[in-house]
Amino acid sequence: MRSPDELDGVTLLGSGATRYATSYSPEILEKFPNKHPENDYMVTLDCPEFTSLCPKTGQPDFARIVINYVPAAFLVESKSLKLYLFSFRNHGDFHEDCVNVIKDDLVRLLDPKYLEVEGIFTPRGGIAIYPFAVHAGRGSGFESFARERLFAAADRRR
Repeated sequence: MRSPDELDGVTLLGSGATRYATSYSPEILEKFPNKHPENDYMVTLDCPEFTSLCPKTGQPDFARIVINYVPAAFLVESKSLKLYLFSFRNHGDFHEDCVNVIKDDLVRLLDPKYLEVEGIFTPRGGIAIYPFAVHAGRGSGFESFARERLFAAADRRR
């Protein structure tokens, strides 16, 4: 059972009102304590309706964003993640930038043992782009796994 003070930083969930950001908003992200920080376990978050804008043409880009992470002290609150990812809707960045920004923002928020973000972007102009970014916390024991995953990412889409 969680104590009420454990959720003090969770303000969006159950608020009764949802405000959608119209520009990139990393401050929307919220976290809460992991009740099992001694366990290594994977959390997968799948956003099949991610959108952003091409920074040159302003045309929309569509993707599936998959986030896998091994939490340390904190977990990301899923409604805040949904609103954060939605904040990219009017944001102009290349696919590779979006994936790395998402990774960096989540690492800054959570300081996880391990985290990876994969973007599976819908092809435009006959080319599909699948950026993959990975992070392993220092001394987490996931450093070699992160390197393996990074180079295995290219083989997953063949």
